[in-house]
Amino acid sequence: MSRRSNGLVGVWAEAQRQQQRQQEAHAGYQRDLDRQQRAHQREIASSYREQRRAYREQREAEARRRTEELGAQVASLQRLLAEGCRAPAFRVGALARAEQVAAFDPGQLAQPVRMPEQHRYQSQGGWTAARRAQAQAEAQASFERDRQAAQAAETQRLQQLAAYRQQYEHWAEGQLGEGQLGEIRRHNAAITAMTTGLRNGDPEAAVEYFSAALYASTGWPEGLPRQVSAAYDAGARQLVLNWELPRYDVVPEAKSARYMINADQVKDSPRPVTQRRTLYRDVLAQCLLLVLRDLFAADEFGALESVALNGFVDDHDPTTGRRAPMFLGTVMASRSTFAALHLEQVNAVTCLVDGLRGQLSTRPDQYAAVRPGRVPEDVGNGVVTHGGGEEPDLYEMDPIAFEGLVADLFRAMGMQAVTTQRSNDGGVDVDALDPTPIRGGKIVVQVKRYRSTVPPTAVRDLYGTVQDAGANKGVLVTTSHFGPGAHTFANGKPLELVAGSELVDLLHRHGLRGRLGSGGGGQAPVPAQRTAPDSVREADDDDHNVLGMYWSGNVALDVCALVCHGNRVLDDDHFVFYNNPRTPDGTVRALVPLAPDKAAIQVSFDALPERADRLVVIAAIDPVANPAADLSEFTDAGIRLLDAEGTPLDRLDVSDGRDDETALVLGSFRRRANGDWEFVTGGRGYRGGLEELVQDYGIEVE
Repeated sequence: MSRRSNGLVGVWAEAQRQQQRQQEAHAGYQRDLDRQQRAHQREIASSYREQRRAYREQREAEARRRTEELGAQVASLQRLLAEGCRAPAFRVGALARAEQVAAFDPGQLAQPVRMPEQHRYQSQGGWTAARRAQAQAEAQASFERDRQAAQAAETQRLQQLAAYRQQYEHWAEGQLGEGQLGEIRRHNAAITAMTTGLRNGDPEAAVEYFSAALYASTGWPEGLPRQVSAAYDAGARQLVLNWELPRYDVVPEAKSARYMINADQVKDSPRPVTQRRTLYRDVLAQCLLLVLRDLFAADEFGALESVALNGFVDDHDPTTGRRAPMFLGTVMASRSTFAALHLEQVNAVTCLVDGLRGQLSTRPDQYAAVRPGRVPEDVGNGVVTHGGGEEPDLYEMDPIAFEGLVADLFRAMGMQAVTTQRSNDGGVDVDALDPTPIRGGKIVVQVKRYRSTVPPTAVRDLYGTVQDAGANKGVLVTTSHFGPGAHTFANGKPLELVAGSELVDLLHRHGLRGRLGSGGGGQAPVPAQRTAPDSVREADDDDHNVLGMYWSGNVALDVCALVCHGNRVLDDDHFVFYNNPRTPDGTVRALVPLAPDKAAIQVSFDALPERADRLVVIAAIDPVANPAADLSEFTDAGIRLLDAEGTPLDRLDVSDGRDDETALVLGSFRRRANGDWEFVTGGRGYRGGLEELVQDYGIEVE
């Protein structure tokens, strides 16, 4: 007998089936999620591999570029002579300057506006007389509109043309005004005089011209040095010169580059030593042959029968460790022998050593020197040379020779330079032209063979000459030094001041000779100093400056001076104020002021202690005379710089005072590397008076 279910089993079974379906659905979802995660991980791995591959390709490309650059450098060195022979020969006309400006070129403004032609405005007719009359009227009206528009456009063109012509005439007048035209003609006259001297066998003209030819050569690569020391033997019509050659590092030490995956770096593969040495020797030979080519090619006057050329490198001698010129090649070539060569086809080393019987170092990488044949110093008396057996004393040098030496220096620095005629030179001793794009241009040079400090008036005169000549820069070269007033005036202007010590350094760096006085090494002589019995140096009273302080307002001030190294006073004795009116050596002392000054300080800048690199001038409220005052009335202030005779040299501006401040740094005179002093305006104020100010400079106040 069967028994019917009460339904609970069915419900339970259905619940089991639903649970199973949910588990299966969750398992399916989990499987899908796992598949998605695995797919995502595969994508990430693929992307990572792609990134790694791209990164590796990038680094390998860097290595290839590096290898290509190294190859290009070597190829350029191997083609140095061939490429240089294709450059145009230097001509004296390159030194001349045009006496006329470009012609007026109005461009499109020169074309008149085309006027409308009435016969082109014909009516199109009509079916009736009224329509034909209307069409004729419309055509006439259109013609009148176009004619008026064209006339207006032509009037505007004529106005623009007149304005443009006026601008051109103003520009042309500025380009060739009386001063500019005269300066151009003086320059060209100097070139003509040099040419005449060259034709007549003048040694100075020959050295000047052929030096310019080498410096201006477009066949000589820009990255290689250009230094020359030369002399001309007029009897033998021979130019004797020492020319600087590139150092060993001109040949790349690396041969190629490759990417190291494990180290993740681009590593250079070294060039074999023998290969590098061979290439360097070839480069030296090419350089010597190229110099000969440039000289003979530039000789449009038949001044050269032969050239004695010595090539040197300016580096540290491996034997002594000292920097010195070392000769790595020498050759003497006649014009006829050299003219028979086809330089673009020769092996440079074989041509130099076998063809021209020259000498070339067998181990140039170790700077193994050769003995030069004839050097400029061997040329007889009366020949202009760059240098000599003994350093010439610039103080004793003939003024014209000194100007010529400065011109030689500018040429050695890669510029075109000539000395001006002695009369009507407009305050210019040397005319120079810097061919460098953007920053180059015309330079006027004044030369002062002084022993005492160059006054600021000379710098002002140079600035006026720069403006009158329309030059890009003015350079003042002296055998002495410049005071703070000169540097203050030159600051921010297109002026450059070259003191004696800098001049000597520049001469030596560019293969020229010169010294200042009897002191060795070409350094500027130290000013004479007296030694007191207590071994304290006393300043020379005949060589000092006076700082005269002036200001508006009735406020009473104490003006003081601090002799410092950096921002620290040397010691308490080098703080000059009302209780200490002078330093122990007397180099700084307070003076009784003379009108219009309200305070004065005497300073012997050249006699200050060697460790002192600045003199700080300060002012503070006098607490006795004005106990409640501040510096708000300290206005229109300045410092008058006077020489030992009281002659004004310059006027230095200082900052005005401010409310609630009772002490102020007026400025500081700072020693430059060459020994000159320049003034730097101050302006920092203090509310705590003199005590707070001097504490900042290391003075302990009890």
